[in-house]
Amino acid sequence: MAKYKPWLLCCFTLAGFVCAAALVYLCIVSFLESGCSGGTFKHAAVSADSQLCSEIGKNMLQQGGSAVDGAIAALLCTSVINPQSMGIGGGSIFTIRNKTGNVKVYNFRETVPKSVKPNLLNDCPTTFRLSTGSQWIGVPGELRGYEAVHKQYGKLPWSKLFEPTIKLARDGIPMPHFLGKLLSSNIVKSHVESSSLCKVFCNKRNIVLGKGDILKFPKLAETLETVAKDGADAFYTGKIGQDLVQDIKAAGGVLTMEDLKSFRVQVQDAWTVPIGNAQMHIPPPPSGGPLLAFIVKLMKGFSLTPNSLEGDHKIQMYHHFVEAAKFANAQKKNIRDPAFNGEKSAVHLIDPSFINRTREVISHRAQDISYYSRNLFTDHFGTTHVSVLDEDGLAVSATSTINELFGGAIFSPQTGIILNNELTDFCGRVDSVIAGEQPPSSMTPLVVESNSGGILVIGGSGGSMITSGVALSLINRLWLGMSLSDAIAAPIIFVDSKNNVNFEPGFDKAVIDGLKALGHKVGDWKYFFNVVNAVEKENGCIVAASDRRKMGISAGY
Repeated sequence: MAKYKPWLLCCFTLAGFVCAAALVYLCIVSFLESGCSGGTFKHAAVSADSQLCSEIGKNMLQQGGSAVDGAIAALLCTSVINPQSMGIGGGSIFTIRNKTGNVKVYNFRETVPKSVKPNLLNDCPTTFRLSTGSQWIGVPGELRGYEAVHKQYGKLPWSKLFEPTIKLARDGIPMPHFLGKLLSSNIVKSHVESSSLCKVFCNKRNIVLGKGDILKFPKLAETLETVAKDGADAFYTGKIGQDLVQDIKAAGGVLTMEDLKSFRVQVQDAWTVPIGNAQMHIPPPPSGGPLLAFIVKLMKGFSLTPNSLEGDHKIQMYHHFVEAAKFANAQKKNIRDPAFNGEKSAVHLIDPSFINRTREVISHRAQDISYYSRNLFTDHFGTTHVSVLDEDGLAVSATSTINELFGGAIFSPQTGIILNNELTDFCGRVDSVIAGEQPPSSMTPLVVESNSGGILVIGGSGGSMITSGVALSLINRLWLGMSLSDAIAAPIIFVDSKNNVNFEPGFDKAVIDGLKALGHKVGDWKYFFNVVNAVEKENGCIVAASDRRKMGISAGY
């Protein structure tokens, strides 16, 4: 074996250390430059209902756009990919956290028209069904809201946000898979074929389009092109609004140009609710934020850990959740527009003393419905949600809706807009409606900040199931040790308006049997369209999760 002089050995040793240090340095630099490993992102991400809309939102961010630009572009895309859920004929709630940590809520949900039908609530359904008719149309706020948040936070030109969706609407798209599945179901097929929606979603034989068909929105493309060029005023004070009002009147509705011109976006501070080592920023009433906070904060008091998923502990945990949801149902009557019903009507729902008192009266067994308070509302489903986090730390949690599937099934042939049926949200919740009032909602776009600096942007869709879907996703993620994607994918429990307990397919049978043994009545709810989309940043890495229930896929870089 060759012998080396001491000075030469020292050189070899030193060179080895230098190479090792260089290798470590290169690994660190490579990690930082390439982003985070394991399917996560370093800079920004978008979670929408579909991969295409997530990608469109991401592309806006990569072109220098803000999280607001990405959210608007993704929502416009969703109005074409999932037109049953939302569109410019509806309204939204945006919860926005800026890079300094200030959180504002922009509420541009629909409002009651000035000439609303005096006895409107007499038309409310008493059983679950899709509510059709022009009497339910609220004043759309979508575009006025986009305008407001873009003016405050947008970086890209307004018109650029519309370009991808205009092209999709004009050129057409193969029938989206989720929409195709909906249209093939008997209840939705007959709903569409018997309404003015058939102008868009049916073939020449007036049969709904199916797999392989091309879906086009030519009139909507023209409308979006005009709005992109002339701004939201084209809708609220211009020709588009005039045509829309004309079509609504032809369908028997009462919306006027005065209603459109008088619409105002509500801007408020978010309500901040502490939950252990995190702060939850929620939209105030008439959103469902206070109900969500009530359930989550109540559940925090049961000291949940990953061990809560083991054996009888799991049954007990879900029993507590079901009881919390029943008490939340009883509080829905307090979710009203504060401008018309007093600003403090729901403040008690985030009051620790009220939550603690409620937790103390949760029994070891289910009780009769009168124990919680009689509920009179009906359940429904619909809506979409987009979560976005950009490179500058701007976070946008945006929930948008035309209310039920395809709203009230009223299509405006001159504008290509599908109108909402938002006023049905008053049913069973109020004794009267007031012109200008916003209806109560389950929508709850929120931002969660951990004391360690983590950010979770999350929200959901699914109408009455939003509260359960988002609450359980938060509980799964924050306290039960699940990853973000697993937290969202886990089957949920939905407590309906009659306090029946409904289990999503795939739910743990042992827990179902255990809850039955505790006296809970099981319902037969079939429509689990609870969809949660979220973006989370921890330790400089971003995880994005779009709910697979709607076949969503997130995008980021």
